[in-house]
Amino acid sequence: MAELEQKSRTQFNKLQKRLRRCVGEAIADFNMIEEGDKVMVCLSGGKDSFALLDVLLFLREHAPVAFDIVAVNLDQKQPGFPAEVLPDYLRSGDVPFHIENEDTYSIVKRVIPEGKTTCSLCSRLRRGVLYRVAGELGATKIALGHHRDDILQTLFLNMFFAGKLKSMPPKLVSDDGRNIVIRPLAYCRESDLEAWAAERAFPIIPCNLCGSQPNLQRQQVKQMLQDWEKRFPGRIETMFRSLANVVPSHLLDAGLFDFAGLKASGTPDPEGDIAFDAPSLAADALQAVNIPVEPD
Repeated sequence: MAELEQKSRTQFNKLQKRLRRCVGEAIADFNMIEEGDKVMVCLSGGKDSFALLDVLLFLREHAPVAFDIVAVNLDQKQPGFPAEVLPDYLRSGDVPFHIENEDTYSIVKRVIPEGKTTCSLCSRLRRGVLYRVAGELGATKIALGHHRDDILQTLFLNMFFAGKLKSMPPKLVSDDGRNIVIRPLAYCRESDLEAWAAERAFPIIPCNLCGSQPNLQRQQVKQMLQDWEKRFPGRIETMFRSLANVVPSHLLDAGLFDFAGLKASGTPDPEGDIAFDAPSLAADALQAVNIPVEPD
């Protein structure tokens, strides 16, 4: 029994350190939080936003820069929404918070035909309200709980259904041009967030109040990625790394790379036609035609 308890504590500590490290690295890599920021953490009641708030509260006490946090929840007036769960939780942790009451649920139900997906309009309305609230509260950053898996799913959603090579950026200017939106969980795996939510016993509010929507495109893509990871472990990590290793010269967007003005320079380019080969094959190919290989 003691051995099992020790193993459990070790796993808990590893998970805790990994999440904090991933969030800290994302914040540092993209300069998400700066000295004197007031970070508005959007708290939906799901595992991701609970974990986001939890880690940021820790970092607030240990980060090299001073920043404030205010948790914000939008009560959209869905029937059956447990309105006291989040206020009770936030008061118990002495976390500054604001509950915004806005009946976007009725708008969604009125506009979207029965049986159609409601998430897109719901998200758009919620976003607009949160942008306004950020200004009213004097927040300098809006923190959302999207994680690594969300970012990859969005990449494939845009490719499959919108014909765009686009995902969720870790930091952006909001639609209204007045807010900076950050995603500190960008490097975090969803499985880690699920485990953390269980360890911390967050009072999760399920996002099913609009009714079951099993045919969501995002759900289909999520299942596809999960199947890939089961069949080919490590593929998700590799795909995610690719988002930070973009080679515009090997895509088709003339706005990102000047294909029309491309000229032969006479200088060997290791990122040229052989860029798809494995590094060792690329080096061998260059040497085969007597082109010197530069050391890494």
